[in-house]
Amino acid sequence: MSIAVVPGSFDPVTYGHLDIIVRATKAFDYVIVAVLNNRAKNPMFTVEERMHFLQETTSSYSNVQVDSFDGLLVDYMKQKNANVIVKGLRAISDFEYELQMAAINRKLAPTIETFFMMTNHQFSFLSSSIVKEVARYNPDEVSDLVPPNVLKELKERFNVKEP
Repeated sequence: MSIAVVPGSFDPVTYGHLDIIVRATKAFDYVIVAVLNNRAKNPMFTVEERMHFLQETTSSYSNVQVDSFDGLLVDYMKQKNANVIVKGLRAISDFEYELQMAAINRKLAPTIETFFMMTNHQFSFLSSSIVKEVARYNPDEVSDLVPPNVLKELKERFNVKEP
């Protein structure tokens, strides 16, 4: 059985993230969406909130589990008996960073493979950072970039009243 892990901060989850997750559900038997608890960052949403967004948006996929972790990804994967890391790539700059991460993961855990998926072209510019920046001024501008549950929470965070 192939168990894939799609790791990320997901702060917040976007349709770009969901595109990679959904495609992974078709390629692997079981997919764990693992929310990274990175103490070095100051996220907008808590790990629990990010997990809740992901659980709501992936609930129709029977082979998806949402979880969280901190520490090294390969250690988490060993705990879960996972054998594949799935990473989405938007641009060359993503590849350079992810290639380094894949190389160190391969050194630390030679039996774990990394699979790269090119993002859908309509999401090639999309990042959680961009979503938060635009939403700060006008959350409605990101309505086609994030799931409705995330949009609702962005509006609440930025005190935008519904008409």
